[in-house]
Amino acid sequence: MLYRSMDIKEVYEARERLDGVIHSYISLEKSNHFSLISGAEVYLKCENRQKTGSFKVRGAYNKIEKISKDGKITHVIAASAGNHAQGVAYAARDLGIDATIVMPKGTSLAKIVATQHYDGEVILSGETFDEAYTHAKQLAKELDATFIEPFNDADVIAGQGTVGLEIYDDLPDADIVVVPVGGGGLIAGIAFTLKTLNPKMKIVGVQAQKADAMVRSFKSGKLEPLTQMQTIADGIAVKRPGEKPFELIKEYVDEMVTVTDDEIAMTILELMERTKQVVEPAGAASLAAVVTGRIKCSGKKVVCVLSGGNIDIGFIDKIIEKGLVRRGRCQQLAILLPDVPGSLEKVAGIIARANANITGVRYDRGISELQINDVILHLNCEVSNKEHGETVIADLEAGGFTVVAGKK
Repeated sequence: MLYRSMDIKEVYEARERLDGVIHSYISLEKSNHFSLISGAEVYLKCENRQKTGSFKVRGAYNKIEKISKDGKITHVIAASAGNHAQGVAYAARDLGIDATIVMPKGTSLAKIVATQHYDGEVILSGETFDEAYTHAKQLAKELDATFIEPFNDADVIAGQGTVGLEIYDDLPDADIVVVPVGGGGLIAGIAFTLKTLNPKMKIVGVQAQKADAMVRSFKSGKLEPLTQMQTIADGIAVKRPGEKPFELIKEYVDEMVTVTDDEIAMTILELMERTKQVVEPAGAASLAAVVTGRIKCSGKKVVCVLSGGNIDIGFIDKIIEKGLVRRGRCQQLAILLPDVPGSLEKVAGIIARANANITGVRYDRGISELQINDVILHLNCEVSNKEHGETVIADLEAGGFTVVAGKK
């Protein structure tokens, strides 16, 4: 075994260090809506409402506070896709230490600005987390600074394990705990803690389908880094998981599954609509696995860890638009109509009488197949559901218009 044995005492000591520093107790919330969808009794562990917007502050603060007691540390450096960055910056500022964070170039603006808000110096380097990590390690050597690992560290894992303590305090008889997985620090800490306190609990990890290094590693029993990834869940997009978390995962985690980006996006939208929670893609992966049936949990008490809520407002807009289209609540139509006065008014009247709402209008005359006096009218319409959208199309065709796109 590559990783030394952990002691549950380390997790309790981490909780003491975090007491009064972070939101040290975020109670589980039962969701009737997601329980109904899944057939399980679903509880949400809302780390999206944690200080700095994610669980990462737990491990970062525990590590930095523990090693700073001798007063010799003056500068810490970390690599992060966003959430670890904020945790390190927050902890460093609170403890009077300088922090430099190396982040991938594609990191969301929300996470960059939030890190700077905690007085962290941000350097953008590399296209992926792994490239940023390599640069940060080199920079730490050059500046003789202390490097804070994002997940491959015992103290960081112990800090993340405090999430498990809180879950156990709230629901000691939980059947299944579902956790998003990137580098593995969160699930390693939670799994070790909960299995120590209640060995009967089942621990399931979730990754994005096209960023599934830990899933592959879990199935093969050895670390299997990826050469490429593609996912909206940047918080769990890690090519090479940590060796130390992996050893704990092999021992304490029961199952690993994947979900698609579309499933993650739809879950984010459901969370906003039904629970009024803003959750980032990585954080929603756990619940996505439950509501899509990736995990067999009917009749069970299930805890889904929503690991973070740091998401760009612009990206939320994209998710809402795509979600409404997929649910049939946003209809995109292309209508052939004569380019004469009154045509648009007639179309608008039909749609209004059908109780639909036009949210976008665009004309297209640049199609060679069109007759000289014809035009394609592109409309975005808000409808209540797919059946309502079909009624709108039927009414338009009954009114003499040809709908050339938008039918299913």
